[in-house]
Amino acid sequence: MTDASRLPGPVMDLWEWQYDGACREMDTELFFHPEGERGSTRRRRAENAKSICAKCPVMKQCREHALAVREPYGVWGGMTEEERRAYLASHERRVG
Repeated sequence: MTDASRLPGPVMDLWEWQYDGACREMDTELFFHPEGERGSTRRRRAENAKSICAKCPVMKQCREHALAVREPYGVWGGMTEEERRAYLASHERRVG
């Protein structure tokens, strides 16, 4: 008989948290800036997205995912791409 204890669990278990996201039914444009967006328009869009994240029941899982995979675009778990890069750079300096 095959020993299945070493096999990964169902993939669904890894992603199921996304079904509970506050952003699930929202327009992705709220969380991902269009090419060339700069300045106050970009900051306002990011702040609006982060306010949605602040009320989200799975914000922690979302943030952990974005940091783990180094998500390059958009607001994830209440962090912009710039905030994630800064966090990871700071974390790497402390660990490395």
